[in-house]
Amino acid sequence: MRLAFISDLHGNIHALTAMKRFLVDQAVNRVIVIGDLVGYGASPGPVIDFVSREGWTAGMGSSDMRVALELGERADRHGVADQVLSWTRQVLTPGQLEYLRSLPPGGRLMTPVGRVRYFHGSPHAPDERLDLMAPERELEELAERLNARVIVVGGSHVPFVRVIDDTTFVDPGSVGLSLNHEPGADVAIVDCVGRRPKVTLHKVSYDYASSAFDIMAWNLPPVIAEVIRTGRMG
Repeated sequence: MRLAFISDLHGNIHALTAMKRFLVDQAVNRVIVIGDLVGYGASPGPVIDFVSREGWTAGMGSSDMRVALELGERADRHGVADQVLSWTRQVLTPGQLEYLRSLPPGGRLMTPVGRVRYFHGSPHAPDERLDLMAPERELEELAERLNARVIVVGGSHVPFVRVIDDTTFVDPGSVGLSLNHEPGADVAIVDCVGRRPKVTLHKVSYDYASSAFDIMAWNLPPVIAEVIRTGRMG
């Protein structure tokens, strides 16, 4: 069983279409999106439609939750993310908003190497953040509670793998807004065979210039275009 985990698509349709072409060549059995289909990027509606049309398994991320459920709105919030989320809510159709509302906070599946659990932030809260650099004992206790051999989380926008005892922790990074100082779309391929899962992290090249152009064309914060082009914030 070969699984592809992607996260933080953030409305970047150019990155997503390149990712699909890459995954076809990887012969994966299943694609799992662990949240944040929207936010930052200029094509939130096309990204939602793409994921829905492909029939990929998807969970809710923090940006999805704030857009679909209209959470997190405060008069004192004027950051880049808040500006784009407000714009996103205005451009999505009722059907696209309903799709986001229907997304579960995470999921699980059984594989030949054991149970896999995935969620964007924490097991029950997309807007929380699980620190994969936490002390080993904390992550060991989480793995015991979830009874999982593989735990996949998103939100950091930086690809990362950590193995503690019999559990592999994975952050696939970001498709739409990678922050590991290299532009491109991130994906984690998990081969669930043998005694231990094998995780490989990949960076997929795409048309960064078109994604950056879309940001400017929609009058979204130009810093987003710079992050897309460079893979770094600031």
